[in-house]
Amino acid sequence: MRLGAHLMRFDSVEPAALRRELGDTASYAEEAGLSWLSVMDHYWQMMRSGFPADDPMLEAYTTLGYLAGRTETVQLGTLVTGVTYRYPGLLAKIVATLDVLSGGRATLGLGAAWYEEEHAGLGVPFPPLRERFERLEEAVQIARQMYSEENGPYDGKHYQLAETLSSPQPLSKPEIMIGGSGEKKTLRLVARYADACNIFASTPDELSHKLDVLRAHCDDVGRDYATVRVTVLAGSERLVAGDVDGFVDDLRPVAAQGVDTVILRPPATSLAAWVRDAVAPAVARVAEL
Repeated sequence: MRLGAHLMRFDSVEPAALRRELGDTASYAEEAGLSWLSVMDHYWQMMRSGFPADDPMLEAYTTLGYLAGRTETVQLGTLVTGVTYRYPGLLAKIVATLDVLSGGRATLGLGAAWYEEEHAGLGVPFPPLRERFERLEEAVQIARQMYSEENGPYDGKHYQLAETLSSPQPLSKPEIMIGGSGEKKTLRLVARYADACNIFASTPDELSHKLDVLRAHCDDVGRDYATVRVTVLAGSERLVAGDVDGFVDDLRPVAAQGVDTVILRPPATSLAAWVRDAVAPAVARVAEL
C-alpha cells in the first residue's frame, strides 16, 4: 500500500512564504517516496470542517502546475473538482495540459460539488443535487471523449460541444477519479466510468461496506472491480505524535481490503515539516502492508 499527502491547508506561513513552503513540501514528498500529492479545489476554506472561510485557499490547478514543476514522480490531482466549478471541456483541457507538463502524472478528480456558500459568494451557479449528478456524468463522458481520438461533437442534456478537440493530447490518458461515498449515485458512477475512487469512511467496517456496494455496482454494469484503484483519506495524528507502529497497525485492516493509497490530511503546522518529519518515516513501513 502507498501513502499520499493532501495539501488542504495554507495557513501555516504568510502568503509571501507559500511558494517556498510548497516547493519544500514537494521536494520532501519525492524524497520520502510518496506516490500522490493533491490539493482541494475550492474557492474558500471549508467552513463545514470548522475552518474560517477566509483562511488561505489557493486555486487548485495553478498550484498543481507549480507542484508539477517541482517534482518528477509523484502523481498529481485534486480531491476533488466539483463539476460546477469549470465547464467540463475546459477542465479536461486544463488537466491535459497538467499531464503534458508533468510528464504524464495528472489525475482528473471529479465530484458533484457541495459547498453552496462559496458558489453564492463568487457568483457561480449551484444547481440542485440531481442536476449536479447529471452534470457529473456528462463531464466524465466529455473528458473520456476528449482524451481519445474522437474529436466529434458531444450532445448532452446540460453540455453541448461542437468539437471535442484537445491538442496536444495528454501523455498518459489521465486517470479519472470520482470522489465520494454515496451508495446509489456516486459509487455507481465509479463503477461505470472511473479509473479510481476516493472513498470517505470513518471505520474499517464502514469502508468494507462501501467497497461491497462498489463491488455490487461493478457486477451490475459488467465491470471488473479489480480495475478500480481505491484510495481513502486518513488523519495523521499518530504520525505527528511519532507513533509509526500504531499508525501502521491502524492501516492493516485497510490494506487487507485492497486499498491502493492512503492519502493523509495535514495538521495545523508547516506542510514541509509535516511531510519531512511525520509522514516520511512511515512510507517504507506502509509499503510492506
